[in-house]
Amino acid sequence: MNDVAMSGGDLEQMYQEVILEAARDPHGKEHFAPDLASEGASQAGESTIQASHEYCTPGESHQFNPTCGDEATVHVEVSDSEPHTIERLVWDGHGCSISQASLSVMVDLVEGKSVDEAMHLAETFHRLMESRGKGLDDEAAEESLEDGIVFQGVSRYPMRIKCALLGWEGMKDSVAKALAAKS
Repeated sequence: MNDVAMSGGDLEQMYQEVILEAARDPHGKEHFAPDLASEGASQAGESTIQASHEYCTPGESHQFNPTCGDEATVHVEVSDSEPHTIERLVWDGHGCSISQASLSVMVDLVEGKSVDEAMHLAETFHRLMESRGKGLDDEAAEESLEDGIVFQGVSRYPMRIKCALLGWEGMKDSVAKALAAKS
């Protein structure tokens, strides 16, 4: 155990700072999706899916949280070779600091990982969100989430859980679309 113990309040403050920093400087954010929030925007929300790597198959998913207005379009490029790897993961969207930070942390966690590893991380993050602030009983699982563990406090607030999961659901759906396109 560390000699310098942090109180619960200090730890919560550190977690909040990590979330705010990830929201201010989001990783993987690009502008490629139509802005559905602007007046007069097409409600179709379709964008052309193209891979920037010739050895990849792209997939894209648009996610919207109607309870708060957060939305994100997640674009992945999955390698054609086995084991399938997430070669590129970018997103576009807007919303609260929790959704934006979760998307940023997700990019750092899953880009370059195999699809199986990415899906396992998504499952672990989902379990964290179901923990209602208690965290996970598995130390290795918590460590696998790296900075994603800062969302443990978010799991105490049911209305905020959807914000944290928005990007993860988009990643899973876009990977499924990319894999389906390979068939």
